Amino acid sequence: MTRDLILIGGGHAHALVLRKWGMSPLPGVRVTLITPEPTAPYTGMLPGHVAGHYSRDALDIDLMRLARFAGARVVLKPATGLDLNARQVIVPDRAPVAFDALSINVGIRSTLPDLPGFAEHAIPAKPLGLFADRWARFVEAVEKGEVEARIAVIGCGVAGAELALSMHHRLRDHAPEIVILEAEDALKHASPRARAALERNLRDAGITIREGVQVTRIAADHVETQAGDIPSNFTVGAAGATPLPWVARTGLPVTDGFIEVGEHLNSPADPTIFAGGDCAHMLHAPREKAGVFAVRQAPILHHNLRATLSGKRLKAYKPQRDYLKLVSLGTKDAVADWHGLAPSGSLLWRWKDHIDSKFMRKFDDLPAMNQSNDIPAEAADGLAEMIAAQPMCGGCGAKVGAATLRRQIDDLPAPHRPDIAEGAGDDAALLIHGAGFQTFTTDHFRAFIDDPWLLTRIAVLHALGDVWAMGGQPQAALSQIILPRMAEKAQADTLREIMDAASTTLRDAGADLVGGHTSLGAELTVGFSVTGLVERPIRLSGAQAGDALILTKPIGTGTILAADMQAQAPGHSVAAALTSMSLSSARAAAILSPLAHAMTDVTGFGLAGHLFGILDLCSLSADLHEIPLINGALALAEAGHRSSLFTQNTMRIADVIGPAGPLKDLLFDPQTSGGLLAAIAPGDVSATLSALMDSGYTAAHIGTLSDGPARIRIG
Repeated sequence: MTRDLILIGGGHAHALVLRKWGMSPLPGVRVTLITPEPTAPYTGMLPGHVAGHYSRDALDIDLMRLARFAGARVVLKPATGLDLNARQVIVPDRAPVAFDALSINVGIRSTLPDLPGFAEHAIPAKPLGLFADRWARFVEAVEKGEVEARIAVIGCGVAGAELALSMHHRLRDHAPEIVILEAEDALKHASPRARAALERNLRDAGITIREGVQVTRIAADHVETQAGDIPSNFTVGAAGATPLPWVARTGLPVTDGFIEVGEHLNSPADPTIFAGGDCAHMLHAPREKAGVFAVRQAPILHHNLRATLSGKRLKAYKPQRDYLKLVSLGTKDAVADWHGLAPSGSLLWRWKDHIDSKFMRKFDDLPAMNQSNDIPAEAADGLAEMIAAQPMCGGCGAKVGAATLRRQIDDLPAPHRPDIAEGAGDDAALLIHGAGFQTFTTDHFRAFIDDPWLLTRIAVLHALGDVWAMGGQPQAALSQIILPRMAEKAQADTLREIMDAASTTLRDAGADLVGGHTSLGAELTVGFSVTGLVERPIRLSGAQAGDALILTKPIGTGTILAADMQAQAPGHSVAAALTSMSLSSARAAAILSPLAHAMTDVTGFGLAGHLFGILDLCSLSADLHEIPLINGALALAEAGHRSSLFTQNTMRIADVIGPAGPLKDLLFDPQTSGGLLAAIAPGDVSATLSALMDSGYTAAHIGTLSDGPARIRIG
C-alpha cells in the first residue's frame, strides 16, 4: 500500500465511485470512507417513502456493504475539518486520518439556523435520513390519535410541493391540513406547464400555498408569520440549501460555503482535493442543487481520483444545461418537466419508479467477490478440502478451537515458582504481588476491519476483559503489532492511528502502554499483553447453585463479521456489532466485581463455551432464557452464516438441551470483545441490572445455576 484515498461522505457520487472501485481496484491504494452513518438514503425515493410506497430499508444505500465490496475501510464518524498542511482529515474522538487524495461528497442541509425555534420545533428535509426517521414517528403518532395531522412546509419549490403531496397521500385517511409557506413566488424554478400541473394537484389535495409570507418564529404547535399564526404539529424546512458548517472552515476556496471546483471537479487551491454533489460549486458551470449532477459526476470523479493517484491525465466534467425532472404527485402519478413540456400520469410514475429502482439495484446486486480457489495439479492430501472450506474469520473467530487448545494446556507442567498462584486455565494467570495479586494475560487477533484505529481499540478492550473478569484493575500493557507491507509514510500514518487508539483506550482504563514490538507480515494483526492488580481474585470455580447469570453485552459478533466478510451483512448490523465491541467493560466490572461469585468474559469460545468453563469447575448446570442478541444476528444465523470457528466451538453441543436452530447455534458464536458473564446472588439481580443499564450496557439476566451435571438447558 503506497497511497491513501479518503472519501468524506456517503453521497450518491461516492456510492457510485465505491461501486466502480470494487469492480476494478487500483493496486497500492487504501480507500477510506468517512461517514457518520452506515447507510445513506437515496433522494429520488424519499417522496415515495414519505407517501408510503417504499419501505425505509428500500430508501437506503448500504455503505458498509458497499465499502466491503470496494475493499475500503469505514470510519463511522463525521469529519469535522481538514488540516491542509498536515494533509489530514479531523475526526472527533480519534486520531486524524491522513490522505494523499481526498474527495468530499457530504450533501447539504435545508436548515434555517437564523429562524427562532427552527432547531427546537422543526425538521429540515435534508439530511434525508433524519427527516425520514422523524416523519415515521409523526405518522405513528397521528395513526394512534396522539396528534392531529397539521403540517407546515417552509418553502414552495418543487421539493417542498412534492413533499407536501407525499405527506398528504400518506395521511389521507386522517384529514391532513397542510400549508406551504413561500416568502417569494411559489414553484418559480418549474416551467409554466409543470407549475400549473403541480398547483392543480396541490389544490385537488386541499393543500394551501401562501406566497409572500415571512416566517418569524416556530413553536411546538404553530408557525408564526407576519400575517398570523399557522397551526402545525410537524413543520418541515424545504427552503434553500445550506452547506455543512465545517466545510466552509476547511481553508479551501468556497462560494457561499460551497467548495469551489473546476472542470476536473478538484479545488483550484489543491488539485488532489475533489468535491462532488450538492456540497460543490462548479466554477466552470454553476448549476442548481440536484442529485442528477452528483450521479453524472461519479464516472468523472472516479477516473480523476484514479488518475491523480497514478499520474494519469484528468478528464473534464461537462454538465448538461437542462435535465428531465420527474416529480411525484403523492399518488402513484408523476409529472415530467422537460424542455417546457409537462405530461403527467401513472405511466410517468412507473417510469420514475423504474429509474429509481434500477439505480438502487446497482448497490443491492453487487457482483460476487472474487476468491481464488485454484488447486495445483499435484498437492498434498487434504489441501482441496481446506481450500474449499469457509475463509478464516478475523477477530476471535480466528482462534484455535477449544478442544485442541485444552489438550495442549493440559500437557503443560505445573508452575514451579512459588509466586505463581495460578497458571493456565482461568481467564488470566495470577501472580502473587505483595499482599495481593497481579493478573497477567495476552490476546491478539488478525484484522476483521480495515480501520486500524478502531481495530486497536477493540483489541485493547478484548485483552483487558481477562483482567476485569478476575476483578482486577488494569495496570500496564505491551503491544504486538504486525503491519502489512506498505510505504514508509503509510506505515507511519497507520502506526500513529494504532498508538493513539492504544494509549487513549488504556489510559481511560487506568493503565499505561509501556512498550511493545512491531514487525511486517502478510496482514494486519494487533495484540496486547496486559497486567492488572487485584485484591480478591474472582475465579471461575466460585459459582454456587441458585446464582443468577448476568450478561453485560448481546452476542452475535462472530456471525455478523462472518457475513460481512462476504459483503452479506446489513450495514446497521455491522455498525451495531462494532459499537458493542468498542464499548469498554470497565464500568460493568466495577459494578459486578464486588458481587460476583464467578465471572468470565465471553470471547472466542462463545457464550456456551465460556459458561461451560464455570459449570465444569463447579459441577453445576444452567437454565438459560432471553439471550440478548445484536440486531441482525438472528436473521444472519437463520440465513446460514457462521464463523469459521463455529464447528470447533460446537464440540459440546450434545450438552446443550434445547431445540436446534439459529438461536442455539448463536450460543457457540465466537465473540470479540464480548461482555462479562457473572454469577451473582439472586437478590442482587434487580439493583445490578439497573446499575448496568444506567451505565449504558444492554445487560440481561439470562439464566440460573443449579446442582447437576455440566449441562445447559435453553428455556
